[in-house]
Amino acid sequence: MIKRKNIFLKAALLLFIIAALSVGTFIFAKDDKPQRDDIYEQIELFANTVSIIRGDYVEEVKSKDLVYGALKGMLMSLDSHSQFLNPEDYKEMKVETEGKFGGLGIEITIKDGILTIISPIEGTPAFKAGLKPNDKVVRIDGNTTKDITLTEAVKKLRGDPDTPVTLTILREEERKVLDFTIMRGIIEIKSIKEASLLEDKIGYIRLVEFQENTPKDLAKGLATLKSKGMTGLILDLRNNPGGLLEVSAKVSEMFLPQGKLIVSTKGRVKNQDMVYKSSYSRPYLNFPFVLLVNEGSASASEIVAGAIRDNKRGIIVGTTTFGKGSVQTVIPLTDGSAVRLTTATYFTPSGKAINNVGIVPDVVVPMMREVEVKADRRQEEKKEEIKEVFEGDGIKEKPKAEEAEPRTYDNQLKSAIDLIKGIKTYEALKK
Repeated sequence: MIKRKNIFLKAALLLFIIAALSVGTFIFAKDDKPQRDDIYEQIELFANTVSIIRGDYVEEVKSKDLVYGALKGMLMSLDSHSQFLNPEDYKEMKVETEGKFGGLGIEITIKDGILTIISPIEGTPAFKAGLKPNDKVVRIDGNTTKDITLTEAVKKLRGDPDTPVTLTILREEERKVLDFTIMRGIIEIKSIKEASLLEDKIGYIRLVEFQENTPKDLAKGLATLKSKGMTGLILDLRNNPGGLLEVSAKVSEMFLPQGKLIVSTKGRVKNQDMVYKSSYSRPYLNFPFVLLVNEGSASASEIVAGAIRDNKRGIIVGTTTFGKGSVQTVIPLTDGSAVRLTTATYFTPSGKAINNVGIVPDVVVPMMREVEVKADRRQEEKKEEIKEVFEGDGIKEKPKAEEAEPRTYDNQLKSAIDLIKGIKTYEALKK
């Protein structure tokens, strides 16, 4: 009887230990899952899906195509600027950075899920055709752009020179849908479009994109204007879609005392946290400085605008900028493809993030519409005609070429000139 009882107790104890170990194992496994972020289970799910497609899909599909498709979708799901570049796309991107390629000359992005023009580049077919910042591209050659990726859009827009492409544009501010048929051209971008002296010895530099050679070209332009007696400067960044982050810092420091904060970046990985400070040996400090911006000024342009404004070096004039405040890193992969990944957000010296917000100018000056410009011109012409009549010469006939000119009256530039004149007058009165 005692033996049977002992056997029963031993069996019960063994069952209890087994049960306890089972419960313990269950609890441990349950606690461990969040730490692993179930990545291995999801990879298994992906592998199973690939296997099903390869085995049961109506047509045979290459494994590489499936993986590329998955990578493309994965990067798209992160944000509008991250993307997967197959080897061909990656080569195209590197060609673009060289500053010469066949296409229309527009910087594009995906904004609110819609293919959107950041800015047409000055002097290109897109600029001459009249495309504007924030135009929504709803169709390319009659094909919808719904769910299109940046890579696909670039492929459709690029092409051999003298070949046409038709863009259907939604222009929300005018509540219009417009068709533009544009002939592609060779897009060769020079970062400095113009460097000249305006009235009252005010310097004017038009900077259209931030490229590797931009600091060198800008320094040359500034030196030339200074030798001619420049007493103030207008740096025009309107419709400048941006470019290289490091270059924007080098441009900013040309106008700042040494040691001033220009921009900082912050990412999830520690090595993405960077701080850029001015260290230029001979900065241009001793004259009034105005920066012209508009809704086509983005990315690197906004870094310069933020650095100048927050360091109180100059006055920002124009309209609110585009609002692209993230940093993308291109990471090559083993097969010649690459990942373009958003790795950080940048902040102005005052600590403001401008992504999807933009920079509001110190002096807001909307660009006058063409009809307003023509009306303004006509008013000036009337004044001249009245003056001619009173002087007894009659009204002189104006050559047709004058009327056919593109917009010559730039009200934003005029505001910048008047502002610098006002500052110079005030400084003279103080002395």
